[in-house]
Amino acid sequence: MKKIRLSVTGGKTESTIVCRQRVFTGVLAPMRGSLLGGGGLLLTDTNVFRLYRREIDRSLGGVPRFVMEAGEEHKNEETLFALLRAMAENGLRRNSKLVVLGGGVAGDLGGLAAGLYMRGIGCIQIPTTLLAQVDSSVGGKTAVDLCGVKNLIGMIRQPEAVYADPVFLRTLPRRELRCGLGEIVKHGALSAPLFEKLCAAEDLFDPAFLGSLVPENIAVKAEIVRKDPTEKGLRRCLNLGHTTGHAIELASGLSHGECVLWGLLFESMLSERHLAADGEFLGRLRSLCLSALEGETLPRMRVEGALLDKKNTAAEEVTLSVPVAAGKYEILRLPFAEYERELREIGEALQ
Repeated sequence: MKKIRLSVTGGKTESTIVCRQRVFTGVLAPMRGSLLGGGGLLLTDTNVFRLYRREIDRSLGGVPRFVMEAGEEHKNEETLFALLRAMAENGLRRNSKLVVLGGGVAGDLGGLAAGLYMRGIGCIQIPTTLLAQVDSSVGGKTAVDLCGVKNLIGMIRQPEAVYADPVFLRTLPRRELRCGLGEIVKHGALSAPLFEKLCAAEDLFDPAFLGSLVPENIAVKAEIVRKDPTEKGLRRCLNLGHTTGHAIELASGLSHGECVLWGLLFESMLSERHLAADGEFLGRLRSLCLSALEGETLPRMRVEGALLDKKNTAAEEVTLSVPVAAGKYEILRLPFAEYERELREIGEALQ
């Protein structure tokens, strides 16, 4: 078991992040009594509930539950307000807790609901996907999508605790592992030791190997969040691959992590075109992305979606966080017309 404490905003907010096994018996079951009688509510999704209903019933019998439909398309205001109504109808109080058992969609939506209900109640995150364990459950970003824009409505609010159990990785399909690899490779671009482990891996998709990397990934992200909790500077490095990745996500139907891998491919090439970048490192980064993508065909993208990116500060200009060398990144700003043209050229080169 590895424990990481994430203190932010001058120590006023602290999350405890624990990588441990047997989370149902070791964490949830002892918590059951405090969650009864309005003390809390469990949020999960239909996929997780189908796989782990027996364990949920055994550890949290009697605790009210809200089972949302799985999928990014349900991370919206309708599901958010349905959850808030369920919290009110079950008598949750200011000192109650929302326990979120699920992937990034449930985690984002549940974290926002906990922050809104009675102006803020405690939230405990138990991420069940590789992506959520290494990235979305850490750092306090919460959100729902609105008007076709990903994460348009949200806040940064740290959960009280995060429990990452490697047992959940065993039931994930290969595509879900690839989705998590998108964020792991991104963290590797920011951490030379992690990058070398990834490049030396015999099987990138081995659940045991990926589980062994979870604590290191959490530590990389937690240290960045600790230094810049509200994304005023350093934390922007966590957006590597995301501007172009989100433009692909809008049009392709691919998972978030898959789109980040494609985004890293495109943006590493933009980095070489415009900045004094380490070409040898970026070549290795692209090889790692291609290995994780396993021959997937080049996806469609809605390039204009990059104009909606929250990092942009000027009209008709795209702001990107791009890798330049091992553990280093820079901010690249391009006129939208140039960005669109260069993406088309890079896409033709990748085909």
